[in-house]
Amino acid sequence: MADEAGGVGSTAAPTGRSFWAWLRLALGFAVLVGLLCWLGTGPFLAGLRLIDAPALAAALAFGALTTVCVAWRWSLVAGGLGVRLPLREAVAHCYRAVFLNATLPGGILGDVHRAVRHGRDTGDVGRSIRAVVWERVAGQVVLLAVAVVLLFAFPSPVRPYLPMATAVVVTALVAVVLAARLLPDSGASRFTRAMVTAVSDVRAGLLGRRTWAGVLVASALAVAGHLATFLVAARTAGSTAPLTLLLPLTLLALLAMGVPANVAGFGPREGVAAWAFAAAGLTAAEGVATATVYGALVLVASLPGAAVLLARRVRVPATV
Repeated sequence: MADEAGGVGSTAAPTGRSFWAWLRLALGFAVLVGLLCWLGTGPFLAGLRLIDAPALAAALAFGALTTVCVAWRWSLVAGGLGVRLPLREAVAHCYRAVFLNATLPGGILGDVHRAVRHGRDTGDVGRSIRAVVWERVAGQVVLLAVAVVLLFAFPSPVRPYLPMATAVVVTALVAVVLAARLLPDSGASRFTRAMVTAVSDVRAGLLGRRTWAGVLVASALAVAGHLATFLVAARTAGSTAPLTLLLPLTLLALLAMGVPANVAGFGPREGVAAWAFAAAGLTAAEGVATATVYGALVLVASLPGAAVLLARRVRVPATV
């Protein structure tokens, strides 16, 4: 992630990264403004008023499940790459990351923080960053696979486009695999070295004999936890639609969360939920209310991360 090259290029890199960070934030903000102009504040506030103790308890339980699963996956990938990461430490890092992702713009700063913090603790920042990147990639790949299966199984607004979209994704994956096989084992170019490292990381961290099954199970359970939280949010927001209709709609909103252009998690998720619910014959307001409640439940589920942050500040006081 960080530019390790010196000279003039290294001074320009932070400016470029800052530009893209601000652009992502602006895009997320623009989506929210558009929804407010279209629907007003009613859908955002209506669902929040309906949040009750059972919904909060369910959010904390599902949040614990997903956080432990992500930590387990991260620990497996890091171990495959040769970086020690005990599960207990990974859980604390992940809770802190979830809290930061839920409260800071962009939705990825928590993951950046845990990658760098773990790298400094182990003395290998580069490999630790790669471990977090591949852990997140594994999660997104499994999420996409689950999405393809469920969106084919249940009716949704995107069902007519699924065959073409699936063909494009499969073609891209095949092209990546073939390119990786045709790469030389070594080379002078920076691109070649990066690709060789990536292939090696995938083989050791994701597809290794001791990692692939755990990574798959942990990812599937994490997806199930997120979907369950979304369904709780839908019912809390007052939706009475059958689960066969809600499941693909909430899955589309969950996929939108992978877009790193949001304001403390809000933005694309609410936009896609509004469109998906309306296109499925429900209302855009119902979609926004569901996504907003989901965001609030995720924030509550992430609160143990605030305790982790506070505990570290108390344990390691700032020095003058």
